[in-house]
Amino acid sequence: MTPTTTKFPHLFSPLQVGKTTIKNRAIMGSMHTGLEEQADGHIRMAEFFSERARGGVGLIITGGISPNEEGGMGAKLSNSEEVARHRVITDAVHEAAPDVRICMQILHTGPLAPHDKCVAPSPIRSRIARFVPNELDEEGIEKQLSDFANCAKCAKEAGYDGVEIIGSAGYLLSTFLVQKTNLRTDRWGGSFENRMRFPLEVVRRGRAAVGDDFIIIFRIAAMDMLQGGMSWEEIVELAHELENAGVSIISTHFTWHESAVPTIATMVPRAAFTSVTGRLKKVVNVPVITSNRINMPDVAEAVLERGDADLVSMARPMLADSQFMKKAAEGREDEINTCIACNQACLDHTFGGNQEVSCLVNPRACHETQLIYKPTTSPKRIAVVGAGPAGLAYSTIAAERGHKVDLFDQAPEIGGQFNLAKRVPGKEEFYETLRYFKRQLEVTGVNVTLEKRIDSDFLKSGGYDEIIFATGIRPRTPAIEGIDHPSVVGYIDAIMGNKPIGKRVAIIGAGGIGFDVAELITHVGKSSALDIDKFAKEWGIDFKNHPRGGVTGVEPVVEESPRDVWLLQRKNTAVGRGLGKTTGWTHRLTLNRKGVRMVPGVTYERIDDEGLHCLVDGEPKTLEVDTIILCAGQEPLRDVYDQYQGESANAALVGGAFEAAELDAKRAINQAAHLAAEV
Repeated sequence: MTPTTTKFPHLFSPLQVGKTTIKNRAIMGSMHTGLEEQADGHIRMAEFFSERARGGVGLIITGGISPNEEGGMGAKLSNSEEVARHRVITDAVHEAAPDVRICMQILHTGPLAPHDKCVAPSPIRSRIARFVPNELDEEGIEKQLSDFANCAKCAKEAGYDGVEIIGSAGYLLSTFLVQKTNLRTDRWGGSFENRMRFPLEVVRRGRAAVGDDFIIIFRIAAMDMLQGGMSWEEIVELAHELENAGVSIISTHFTWHESAVPTIATMVPRAAFTSVTGRLKKVVNVPVITSNRINMPDVAEAVLERGDADLVSMARPMLADSQFMKKAAEGREDEINTCIACNQACLDHTFGGNQEVSCLVNPRACHETQLIYKPTTSPKRIAVVGAGPAGLAYSTIAAERGHKVDLFDQAPEIGGQFNLAKRVPGKEEFYETLRYFKRQLEVTGVNVTLEKRIDSDFLKSGGYDEIIFATGIRPRTPAIEGIDHPSVVGYIDAIMGNKPIGKRVAIIGAGGIGFDVAELITHVGKSSALDIDKFAKEWGIDFKNHPRGGVTGVEPVVEESPRDVWLLQRKNTAVGRGLGKTTGWTHRLTLNRKGVRMVPGVTYERIDDEGLHCLVDGEPKTLEVDTIILCAGQEPLRDVYDQYQGESANAALVGGAFEAAELDAKRAINQAAHLAAEV
């Protein structure tokens, strides 16, 4: 694809890797989708990847595929039958875009494998693993090396342009490298020369198996965020030896899964870790890849212009918008559906188990063969009431398909509850989603009317074929004596700043909204999501001196909260247990460091001038607070629907109006997309 804009010259410059040309510097990075293990997964992956290839990305790296059963991924590549399934994927990609390259990631999870056959250099159980791994003996090590080489060979036979070998994240290869997980005293452990022997031998044998013209990428933990992790000197030594062993490209990674530092959540600043890659780039000769929280073309362009990397990996952004690079090339970056790093439909599904990966802002991701937006042959006049996430998704998809859509909202701006989320420190990316939808309303020709309250009579007289009620929710008011006391504030007023918040605060309700409110009212100064230095300080990262793991001996420094806060819930389970699998721990840890008291098992008795009277595990307690913020759930807002629906069958509820559940934008947008695809 030839770009029609010179706005991103570095991003769109080609790169020669051996005899292979990568047409631009954008990589769709590896991400497990859950399709790999399904019976028809190769068919669905073929369409998933080929749509991204048509979207203009230069190189695609698949989700992780194990070299053997011990590898633990559920999907492996080791025989001719499996080669044939993968050939469906590579043929589809090369047919869709002959100039796009695709590499397969070889992933051996080692001690993190979900079965008792898991293996590692030493029998040390990871704190996030189920089993103590079996220590590899010489015969076992030889088997693993042979299986890696065979997997690379099979990948070449399957039509891939290369492989990526992952040597980070706490998976098998990285556990050989780090002293705390490699306690061996033979030639595979002890000195760093010995500890890196296994990953280097994997590369050497892989290169011997595939020849010189095949891409081999090695993903290195350039900063593993582990106390006692790899030193900078060890990383450089490993990189040099990887070059000698035959790697084509070095890809930098910045964590182990058990690290206590967030690297992928929305609270992480954009391009926070690329300076580490830039430092490594200066001392190696092969191209290097950087990654993590690079989600728009201008961010990628700046990274490349600074010289921090030769290639930029963007995995989740390619879930959010398969046409990312095509839009950037055509000067339509304002139409890109930006990844907001929420992880709710992607990584939370990956690590939560039993859920297919998708994307909150793009439900078609990984469902390209199932959720199809076909042009309509029977255009309808459709009214959509409510311009929150569900209403916006329905309106733009229905209009894109050719329907005539009128969108109404009584608020002065689109976005609904997203206008609350964007105000929470660490969630500034929601501004991007609102920018995207605002532009999509223009591009698809939706007629938008704001600051207008719609009633049943108006809708009945409008001559609409379909009416969609995306009217959202109303906050639930719990039945507590004294709930109308002046100290009580609803979460909307708290977030919008409509009412003053005192110095001593009780938050009733510890779901996602409660945590957001707690973060907002304990926050001081600039959001660390917008300031890399402040982020590093809060999470104990030393980018300048790079101690072992980037964090060893560095104490996190969190600014003191301006308020004393109690975060309360009725349930007797751990507070925050229902938060996202990959991000919940960051919110709990952040609030803990700010001194927020998280209290389960609370029964609310009354509110008066003394504060909040309650029982905690049956024991009476009075919280002497001056503000009580209600985050006690929501109820569907269906007033207009109830008036209208009794006389017509062409009405439907969507989003929070259909089911109020913790402002679940993932469910709301997904439901709206399916309805709009079928109308």
